[in-house]
Parts: sequence; structure tokens; C-alpha cells
Amino acid sequence: MDKLVAMLRAAGDPTRLRLLLLLRQAELTVSELVDIVGQSQPRVSRHLKLLTEAHLIERFKEGSWVFYRAADSGEGAELGAAIAAIAPGGSQESDRKRLAAVREARAAEAAAYFKANAAEWERIRALHAADKDVEAAIVRHIAAHPIDSLLDAGTGTGSMLELLAPHVKRAVGVDVSPEMLAIARDRLARAHINHAQVRLADAYRLPFPNGGAISGFDAVLFHQVLHYLDDPQAAVVEAARVMRAGGRLLIADFAPHDLEFLRTDFAHRRLGFSDREVQGWFAAAGLKPIASEAIAAGKDKLTVKLWLAESATGEKAVAA
Repeated sequence: MDKLVAMLRAAGDPTRLRLLLLLRQAELTVSELVDIVGQSQPRVSRHLKLLTEAHLIERFKEGSWVFYRAADSGEGAELGAAIAAIAPGGSQESDRKRLAAVREARAAEAAAYFKANAAEWERIRALHAADKDVEAAIVRHIAAHPIDSLLDAGTGTGSMLELLAPHVKRAVGVDVSPEMLAIARDRLARAHINHAQVRLADAYRLPFPNGGAISGFDAVLFHQVLHYLDDPQAAVVEAARVMRAGGRLLIADFAPHDLEFLRTDFAHRRLGFSDREVQGWFAAAGLKPIASEAIAAGKDKLTVKLWLAESATGEKAVAA
């Protein structure tokens, strides 16, 4: 009861209520919230501190920036949803207009970065199996079982979060590139996907607690990520750490190839992976291989491989 009273007291202030309703619509920095609500930075920061202490919102760092977002689980999320459902719409109209302006500015920055780098991404895309075939296989493997929580490790532009959003209750994407995360945030906002979020984080040091029998991610995805890493096995082991018992890990990457220019032109450290190597990673992470699939695109094209494994402590899985 005391916790509920504290939450209600925190949300009861008019400015804090405005902030809470805004943060249920988007992840925002202090400076963005200052622009929207028209109050001083110290005052807004104080309100955000109280909302954070009441577990109605969450605070997280991304480089030198700090973002805030409404709680997406637990009692804080439930109370926030109830408040949003009864809040009068008219009083939020000016805030919504200013939020739209902030989003438009973000979208413009993301579009400029994407335009500057799109040619390189398209060149790689032309080398391998069609995206639609790879995406269909990813959905088939991931959605074969109910997913409460998904981790997209190395989310990049957030394309996998958008693809898998209809099949999961909650999703988090992590990446080390703030520019990529800006694109991902814009993608999710445009698609009105509110149950997925992105974070600046290293795949070797994920900012999540150990998984277990009743906690952790139900599924982890590495989509075209591991060939960039110095130590793919370490990333797989770290991903296994945050999975729940019985959770599944899916890797989508290239089979072995000899296109050396991908090293020099696109920073690929590895030219694909063999089944034996990937199975070795799974063994090191305590995971059991349960399925694999090759998606070839014809002569002189790269083959995309999918490898699926399950936590060895979970119930026996049915291969997708």
C-alpha cells in the first residue's frame, strides 16, 4: 500500500503527470523534455528524479546523453497505463505538438545518416539471399514458441525489432552505435511500436541481470552481427547469461565464403562461420543446438545460415 501511495503522490503533480504521459509516447532526453514542457532544466530534472524513484519511469545513459522512458513492466507500468487511460486529452494537445516537432527533428537526423551510408548497406544486401527469405525464416524460428521478451543483440537500424514486434510482448535492441540507434528509434516511432525499445550497450557486457528459471529473455537474436566481432563466442556466452531457462538463441549470419573485400571495405572480421564453429560456441555457452537452416541465393551469392539453440536447463524443445 505504501508503494502505491508513493507512486500516486509522484504522479499527482501536474508537471510530473505531463512528463509521465509524454514518456509513455517516446524515449526523451532532459533537454527535449525541457523544450516540450517549457520549464527549467533543474526543475524538470527534479521531477524526473521523483518519477524514477517511484518506479514510474526508467533512466538510462547512452554515451553522454541520458534518456528517460515510462516503465514498461511491473506496477509502475500498470499504474502509468491506468493514468494515461483517464487523462484528459485536451490538456495534452500542446505537449503532443511539441513532441511531434522533436520527433521530426530526430527523424531528419536519422534520415541524413541513413542516406550517407545506404549505398554501402545496399551493396552488401545484393550479395546474399533476399531479405524477405531470411526474414521469413527468422520469424518462423522465433515465433515457433510464445515470446514474452526478446533481445536483439546488435540491433542496428531496428529492422528485426520491427519485423518481430507482432510476435513478442516486449523487445529490447542493443547496439554500440548511437547513429544506428537514432534510426532505430525513428523506425519504431513511425511504426507505432511502443513495446520495443533500444539501448546503447556492448554485446560483450549486456546491461541485464542473469537469467534463471523465471527471469531473463525468452529469445535472443544475433542478425548479421557476429562477423563484425573479435570474439563471437564471448558474445554468445554473454547472451546465454541473460536468457531464461529454456530460452532460445538464434544466429543469422553468413556461411564460410572468400569475399576478402568485405574485410577491407566493410569491416567484416570474419568471412562466415561453419556449423562446427557455431556448435562450439553453443557448447561453451551451455546451449543445445536444435535446428539449422541454409538460405542460398544461387551461384556467386553468399549463403545465409540460421542456427538455433536452446538453454540446456530448459524443457526439451521441438525444432522449428
